[in-house]
Amino acid sequence: MPFLQLDNVSTHFSAGSGIFQPKKQADVIKAVDNVSLSLEQGEILGLVGESGCGKSTLSRTIMQLVPATAGNITLDGQNLSDLPARQIRQKRLDFQMIFQDPYASLNPRMTVFSTLAEACRQRHPQLKGEALQNHIDQLMLRVGLDRRFARKYPHEFSGGQRQRIAIARALAPEPKLIIADEPVSALDVSIQSQILNLLIQLSRELQLTMIFISHDLSVVRYIADRIAVMHQGGIVEYGGAEQVFNHPEHPYTRKLLNAVPALPSVDA
Repeated sequence: MPFLQLDNVSTHFSAGSGIFQPKKQADVIKAVDNVSLSLEQGEILGLVGESGCGKSTLSRTIMQLVPATAGNITLDGQNLSDLPARQIRQKRLDFQMIFQDPYASLNPRMTVFSTLAEACRQRHPQLKGEALQNHIDQLMLRVGLDRRFARKYPHEFSGGQRQRIAIARALAPEPKLIIADEPVSALDVSIQSQILNLLIQLSRELQLTMIFISHDLSVVRYIADRIAVMHQGGIVEYGGAEQVFNHPEHPYTRKLLNAVPALPSVDA
């Protein structure tokens, strides 16, 4: 069985009937519609598509932050869709999320140490004192942060450093699955490559399964083993990264690839 498997997952929302048509049946927005895909442990899936196609809703459905309307989500042999809320909270230690804006996702009143300590204790509530300090030191080292920064606050860091803190926080509960929602789109190009290389390195070293969400096809091609192209709530193309880029089958995929700007040639 694949490590992560989605079977006919749908997430629909009611748009409401409106003030001028109160008796009519509410419109249904099919944010995610009948999505099926699978990932092996340690693989990185690149999820691409234009804004509004349902990428973020799908990620939040996998995270059990938004309930699925239909279908099953199976992680490491366990059907998340069948678990009650209490067990979902416990199971969520196995899947964590990295958000686009680390400044918005980090608590501005908590130091790096406090942020990471809170996340570490979710998995290891007995950690304290020197053992906790050593654990956090190693976590910061793994994501490329100097442990001397542990007592600083988020506003004292650059954007790239804040994203490293967010990655460290996601790693702290020792998850098996990471969902990264546009984690480099707000960063400078030079910093983007550093964060991408860090995510690739972590995936290989920790055997992390990862869903990397982006609208930037060049970024996805660099990091992903497999690519799923999403359009109007559904997956229209799914396969190996090079296969999708070199031999796209769906017209929408070809449209996305054709929209990638090419660098102008420079005459010698």
